[in-house]
Amino acid sequence: MPDLRQHTTLRLGGPAREWVRATTEADLVAAVAEADATGTPVLVLGGGSNLVVGDDGFDGRVVQVATTGVRADTDACDVDTPAQCGGVVLTVAAGEDWDGLVAHAVARGWAGLEALSGIPGSVGATPIQNVGAYGQDVSQTIARVRTWDRVDRTQRTFAAADCGFGYRHSRFKAEPGRYVVLEVAFQLRQGDLGEPVTYPELARHLGVELGERARLTAVRDAVLALRAGKGMVLDAEDHDTWSAGSFFTNPVLTPEQAAGLPAEAPRWEQPDGTVKTSAAWLIEHAGFHRGHTSAAAGQRVGLSTKHTLALTNRGDATSAELLTLAREVRDGVREAFGVTLVNEPVTVGCSL
Repeated sequence: MPDLRQHTTLRLGGPAREWVRATTEADLVAAVAEADATGTPVLVLGGGSNLVVGDDGFDGRVVQVATTGVRADTDACDVDTPAQCGGVVLTVAAGEDWDGLVAHAVARGWAGLEALSGIPGSVGATPIQNVGAYGQDVSQTIARVRTWDRVDRTQRTFAAADCGFGYRHSRFKAEPGRYVVLEVAFQLRQGDLGEPVTYPELARHLGVELGERARLTAVRDAVLALRAGKGMVLDAEDHDTWSAGSFFTNPVLTPEQAAGLPAEAPRWEQPDGTVKTSAAWLIEHAGFHRGHTSAAAGQRVGLSTKHTLALTNRGDATSAELLTLAREVRDGVREAFGVTLVNEPVTVGCSL
């Protein structure tokens, strides 16, 4: 039986009872629909970059999304996003590699994805989490998402406005397992310059002011360098990259909760009146520093030596050990600051 540790960036997880590799959209829909009809549990697997699978594996059918295809309609105007006319509509199969798509767009002068360089995983996973980094997220460029609805057993296409996008959230995440993403369409702007830089660290690295633009290639190179410095670019030889990226999301608090944090804690006011703070800051100031390990979790897991938010497999770890470390960090932050961190990766066959 295939072992899921070979198909996740954490390199953790036990065997699957069944495995189907779907290389066409028809195969993908059929594999899921057949399992649903027989009552077989289904795990739809993309790049495995946002997934923690239990050591016992998955007692059901894993459907690996391996569909391919990128179609570009230049000088097109998407009816759902008329303000972005004069660019390109890029329609992409769910199984395409995300960073490969970003590189493709940057090389052709299509702006809007450049700050999302270096993120592992597949295109189909990006709308589920509303993947974002360095001031961009996919909801800013997604025009529509075509899915297989496992409840109504039909294809459904959602315009961006109907996807329920929020911070690392979407309607697809709100109804876990219901929708299988088949294809994503992005509306991108044509030009040599990227979108305005809104992330201070990226602006400093590029040598531009916030709100200024830089060349697409320069933005991509800068983001890749910043991510590599944090162990966020996959490297088989670097255990700091054996992770699921940022394990916890930045907490979004009420103004009252935010007021209870130390004065020096980061605070970013949100349009809806809530206040976002930094999960990394909370973790570090709760006493968990880069490279942290614990006796309870064992020495085979630890915080990245480069980035506090990444929980890493130091080699031959178990999922149980990783989750023990995650609970220790979560509980330590809650005790220190009264804030409960929420894990970003999806857990299968295990939980915090």
